[in-house]
Amino acid sequence: MRIHIATDHAGLDFSTQLQEHLRSIGHDVIDHGPIEYDAADDYPAFCIRAAQGVVADQQAGVEALGVVFGGSGNGEQIAANKVKGVRAALVWNLSTAELAREHNNANVVSIGARQHSFEEVVSFIELFINTPFPGDERHVRRIAQIADFERDGSLLPDPRA
Repeated sequence: MRIHIATDHAGLDFSTQLQEHLRSIGHDVIDHGPIEYDAADDYPAFCIRAAQGVVADQQAGVEALGVVFGGSGNGEQIAANKVKGVRAALVWNLSTAELAREHNNANVVSIGARQHSFEEVVSFIELFINTPFPGDERHVRRIAQIADFERDGSLLPDPRA
């Protein structure tokens, strides 16, 4: 699988270690993050490029997912979610990693590098990568509603109206 990775300075050490780990278990890793540590760098462009890489690969039929890091993972998730076709999920434990794939078919995982040990991060990401989307009708329906809004702003009718 191809894994697109991005971070800012807060996750640079994690990103470097994770890239080595993912390559060692057979993944094709594309780094969209900074080349060197810069405490004043900005994560949005890094994360958006990683998210764009995931979408482009998936549209081309390449099996791909994304991983974005930051201090908390919040801003990185927000940036990645600005890319049409991305469903980025903030993950903080094994359950959220698994549910992100099973319920939301998330294609990007966001993690706070300052919140977890490297071992925890690896366990979250490996579970995220290895959990298939089962395609349950209710989840497919909900994901389609999000895509509809993203495409043209349409929503289901307001039940209070």
